[in-house]
Amino acid sequence: LLGLGGSLAFALWFLVRRQPFLPPGSGAPKVLLRTGFEAFGTAFFATSLALIPITTASAVIQATPLVVAMGGAIFLGQTVGWRRWTAIFLGLSGVLLILRPGTAGFEPTTLLAVLGMLGLAFRDLVTRSLDTAISTAHLSFFAFASLIPTGLVVATVSGTAFVLPGPGTLQTLVLTIAIGLAGYLTIVSATRIGDVALISSFRYSRMIFALILGFAVFRERPDALTILGVVIIILAGLYALLREARASQPSPAPLYGQKDPC
Repeated sequence: LLGLGGSLAFALWFLVRRQPFLPPGSGAPKVLLRTGFEAFGTAFFATSLALIPITTASAVIQATPLVVAMGGAIFLGQTVGWRRWTAIFLGLSGVLLILRPGTAGFEPTTLLAVLGMLGLAFRDLVTRSLDTAISTAHLSFFAFASLIPTGLVVATVSGTAFVLPGPGTLQTLVLTIAIGLAGYLTIVSATRIGDVALISSFRYSRMIFALILGFAVFRERPDALTILGVVIIILAGLYALLREARASQPSPAPLYGQKDPC
């Protein structure tokens, strides 16, 4: 329903602006790959939200920028120094503190959040490498449209019965679609044209809202290890982003008459 509502909103937008639904470049491999990762990541992360505490799912998703940095080095040939590699591995160790595999506190359903995080991280990687002139609105339209068949598949596999939303649920869905459209458009636009390191740092604010909402609405109280894992992930992620921002700054030009050390 969220995918259908978002797709209809964008379709109306294109009709008003007299833009095609499938502009040139819509079938480019990277566009299709990005849409596929979007559907994969959203399906697993949304499923995890229904099965595990929102604070746990939000804590795992905080590792996305770290995975993006690691994927940029492996797949995009970006230079990552030893300090950033250290921060990446420390952040991933924070994820292990939250998951606690092999212990009595391990919940297999938390792996759904991990799969969702990986899917969304690879979506961001592909977004960084897009070399087509396709608009942000069209990328968002494809993403929401992909959720329609994805939702049907997930519902079928999980044996979830389809229900007709009541008035209260329908209002919540409409509000969710509106917020989702606004948030999705702005984050994709920022990722494509802005300073990625600065933009990614704002994602860590999600954890603050998750902790507040988890306690106020769902009465969740994360334990000490979960809080410690979150702190490690956020500190490691912010340090990695800071190092990335410094590495991307151009070197100052040598003074007149001074030899260039390079």
